[in-house]
Amino acid sequence: MVPTILVVGATGNTGRSVVASLSRLLKTSDESLPSRQILALTRSLNGAAAQRLAQLPSVQVVEQNWVEITADWLRQHNVVRAFIAPHNQPNQFAEESTFHLAALDAGVEYVVRISTTAANVRPDCPAYYARSHWAIEALLSSPEFQRLHWTSLQPNVFTTFYLAPAAELVKQYRSTGKLGPLRLMASEDAPVGIIDADDVGVLAAHLLVEQDTSAHNRAKYVLNGPEDITGRQIVKMVEDLIGTKVEDVRFKDGSFVEQMAAAAPQESRNVILSIRHALETAWDGKCKAETTSKEVLELAAPRGTPAEVLRMMLEL
Repeated sequence: MVPTILVVGATGNTGRSVVASLSRLLKTSDESLPSRQILALTRSLNGAAAQRLAQLPSVQVVEQNWVEITADWLRQHNVVRAFIAPHNQPNQFAEESTFHLAALDAGVEYVVRISTTAANVRPDCPAYYARSHWAIEALLSSPEFQRLHWTSLQPNVFTTFYLAPAAELVKQYRSTGKLGPLRLMASEDAPVGIIDADDVGVLAAHLLVEQDTSAHNRAKYVLNGPEDITGRQIVKMVEDLIGTKVEDVRFKDGSFVEQMAAAAPQESRNVILSIRHALETAWDGKCKAETTSKEVLELAAPRGTPAEVLRMMLEL
């Protein structure tokens, strides 16, 4: 059976780019790279994104809940390398650590995982999910996991998430001619190196096709976009696009977290609301583009600028 590269969450934010980039890299790589197939996991084979991925060379799309993957399943599919972008729900550690233990037991060679903003990956971060990512990295760094090579990617906030209120306001104005408040999670002045999720996927794919993964083993790479942006600059982009001034701008807006808590009544409200603290490091100027790891710039430097991604969002 051909060795397999598993992509968990293949139709998600970063997964689509991982699969597409892997397919291209495997097709164009020199003959010294062993033949591999890509196993792309999705929740639904009927989805448009899954069907598009299924048309790519070397890609097989399967419907599988990743949290139910066992060591036997990995062996049966001859998985030798894997990509995982875990969810950020309160049970993340339990489910993601189970996956990594299965990978260890199955003899998987290398795992590339998505973490979160580097400045938040620490044991005392007030935002719960960042502590979960810290705990996963600590687990993988333990002597017991010595046989499993891994790299943890620590991307800044995704551009599409950061600019979503801006895109919605532009669409609303173009459709109705009316302007509501512009609610931005950004502060007015702090520069932040927000990153296009596709760029994260491209880097992950390049890592997954490396012949020798030892150079990246146990590495934690910081990822930012190619340029910083402030809240004031986002407002200017919006005003340039609609041709009028936005009078009601609300910086450091965390109302979306309240909505998340309301949508998850089964979870601790106190835990979910801790997400409000995740952006504090950005507001403090700790998440600039200049913090990107040099290895990232050498292997697959991020390219998507905020202006380019916003234009793309408006075309959807």
